[in-house]
Amino acid sequence: MKRCDWAVNNPLETHYHDEEWGVPIHDDRLLFELLILEGAQAGLSWATILKKREGYLKAFDHFDARKIARYSEAKKEKLLQNPGIVRNRLKVNATVVNAQCFLAVQKEFGSFDAYIWSFVDGKPIQNKWKKMSDVPASTPVSEAMSKDLKKRGFKFVGSTICYAFMQATGMVNDHLTSCFRYSKVGR
Repeated sequence: MKRCDWAVNNPLETHYHDEEWGVPIHDDRLLFELLILEGAQAGLSWATILKKREGYLKAFDHFDARKIARYSEAKKEKLLQNPGIVRNRLKVNATVVNAQCFLAVQKEFGSFDAYIWSFVDGKPIQNKWKKMSDVPASTPVSEAMSKDLKKRGFKFVGSTICYAFMQATGMVNDHLTSCFRYSKVGR
């Protein structure tokens, strides 16, 4: 089977590509998880984050934003000792701040899903990339998303992170046209 070039390096990436990447997500908890994981990836490889994903689920209460929003300084210090996650103080603090901002967005819009999908008018953007070098690192939509998230207080939500989040959550179909997942995700 032909896959996107990035998905053939290791079994974790291949499984993620084949099962999750680019599939439209409308579950708030999973959207929050992917927003946090994409931010955690900053400066690292996605393979590193996939290896630590289970550790993140355990360490961050399965991405229960209500619990995370109330983490104490002691809890954050404990997280910084956890080898199952990326032990970066800025990223751990950002997770707590982002949980608080996430809850505020849910309250304002009824769901994070309603808010975040409004950037693409509620339906995935279907791209038709032939090679990986065609795929952009960011777009005007991810720029707008980043700007609005930052205005709302979110951290680690630059335009490139937002575009990776859009790809992961199916807001944009960036599977290559030659990839076996392209048409399946595009339906």
